[in-house]
Amino acid sequence: MPLHEKWEVQIFLSKTILRYHGSRNVKMYDLPELTQLGDLTVNEFREVADEMAIKVDEEHLRLCDSLNLEQLTAFNEIMQCVIDRKSGVFFIDGSSGTGKTYLYKTLLAKVRSMNHIALATASSGCAANNMPGGRTAHSRFKIPLKIENNSVCNIKKQSGIAQLLRMATLIIWDEASMAKRQAIEALERTMQDIIE
Repeated sequence: MPLHEKWEVQIFLSKTILRYHGSRNVKMYDLPELTQLGDLTVNEFREVADEMAIKVDEEHLRLCDSLNLEQLTAFNEIMQCVIDRKSGVFFIDGSSGTGKTYLYKTLLAKVRSMNHIALATASSGCAANNMPGGRTAHSRFKIPLKIENNSVCNIKKQSGIAQLLRMATLIIWDEASMAKRQAIEALERTMQDIIE
């Protein structure tokens, strides 16, 4: 991330922390005034700032060099969609220990190193913890606990999560096959509504 973008994110996070602690003015703490840079404002969504602040592990960037042929094929095809800004749905299947998480970490690092938003989600908390910035699908997408055939996720169009989903270049949902069909359909309906 370029230095000026890191500074913008840092300013935003500082103002957010101050607001969280009940203060709206940095002068109360005898600190210098924070200045705004670029188009980052106090009204910027926390969810977007949190994702942009995820550090890319240099080791994960180097994983690309050691992908096996099947992983490299999937990596190249997915990255081509990212670069071309084309929609695509990919299903990565394999038994435990075949390198799915390895591929996910490589994709996340590459996309984030390009200053794009890449969301890492999983059906279980254990799988989510294996990916940098990982969250459970229920937490990330606000999937209702009581899911029905026509359910939608609890995401308002003007919310920070909606903006995050609109800005996301890559969404990885590990263990999606473990989720109920209605949960995936609820996310699809919600995405269609948010993105129009």
